[in-house]
Amino acid sequence: MAAAARRDPVDQVVNLLGSPVLNAIIGIVGVAIPVMAWISTQSSVKNGLFAVETLIVVLLVVNHLFLRQRFLQLRRANTRAMDDAGFFDLVRSQLERDLVANAEEIADGHLQVYSTEVPRLSVLLFKTLIESTSLPKRVLAADLTTNPNLLTARREYLAANRRLIEGGGTIDRVFICNTADLVRENFARALLQLVNHHRGLGVTCGLAVRDRLRADQAIDFVVVAAAAVLVEEDQGDTDYIRGRSSVYFKQTDRWTARFESVWGHGVTAAPFVLQAYEAVVRPMLDAGAWDDDRAKTGTQEL
Repeated sequence: MAAAARRDPVDQVVNLLGSPVLNAIIGIVGVAIPVMAWISTQSSVKNGLFAVETLIVVLLVVNHLFLRQRFLQLRRANTRAMDDAGFFDLVRSQLERDLVANAEEIADGHLQVYSTEVPRLSVLLFKTLIESTSLPKRVLAADLTTNPNLLTARREYLAANRRLIEGGGTIDRVFICNTADLVRENFARALLQLVNHHRGLGVTCGLAVRDRLRADQAIDFVVVAAAAVLVEEDQGDTDYIRGRSSVYFKQTDRWTARFESVWGHGVTAAPFVLQAYEAVVRPMLDAGAWDDDRAKTGTQEL
């Protein structure tokens, strides 16, 4: 990826300091200098070499302390202590490769998770915002809503939403729905139940018609403060079997702007679109008299 290739100067310095080649050279020089000092018969040369050696030692100590702050340090398992050393070593090697790959990814400000880890990560981001000093305590959520029951089922996630709002935070959530879904009675009923639930939590809700959005707007994502954005790339089912998401900790302002373009402004803003939709379908649902033609006409006018 191009973004991963463009490292900032700090990353370049860290990579240089952690370079095995550089450290090997420093080690060789560190050994060679005392030998040269002992061989030398001139006091001025000997003192100069020992001064250089002292400087190298100081730099090595500073480098060690710096790298401890920048890199993870983990204890390597003792293969010989296992019942089947060969089998264990194969498993350990694979796990270590996965761990290193994930650590490198998060170091670049990006993390990808799958399946059941997706809702867990969502909750983690909310809990972190609640406990941190990050401002604003605001979440902007764009939900591609093809199955309202899927969002209703995420109880731990909804509980985290409630705690954030109770702690003084705000959440704006826009439900992005297809026209073909909005005109169906079962979908409309489930969607309004979902809206009612979110409003009960204190969430400001809006509606956007997916058919009228650009491809770069019809994306499922959550912007957490000005710190992170969770992009759901493959929405899982109610068992979270197929879910895949990415978290980005850089350039979140671009996603904030994308959300605002979907949310809109004035009388065409997402909350007003939702109110207009409710004005059409809620009376029919309450009366138990669904009219397909009226639902289609009302949805076309949104």
